[in-house]
Amino acid sequence: MKNLESMEQFESLKNNGKHIFLFTAGWCPDCRVIEPVLPEIESKFKEYEFISVDRDDFIDLCIQLDVFGIPSFVAFENGKELGRFVNKNRKTKEEIEAFIQSLS
Repeated sequence: MKNLESMEQFESLKNNGKHIFLFTAGWCPDCRVIEPVLPEIESKFKEYEFISVDRDDFIDLCIQLDVFGIPSFVAFENGKELGRFVNKNRKTKEEIEAFIQSLS
């Protein structure tokens, strides 16, 4: 999974193709819990490019997108938000996969 490096990169990715942005942070224990299953989820949903967004580095983006809990997922296709799985609760592999399947 690539890491988001700039707001310019976010705008470019958001507006071109299908991307799922994972909002996370190094200090977030619930984020660590899902880390082992993320490669499997990425390989199952190859139509999306997954981008990790460090909440602490992109707090203004979190505010802009109303992402106030982590881990959270926001999906875009060519500039249009497809859906969001945003809350402060721990997420299971099954919940994440169900969210991605619901985007179609």
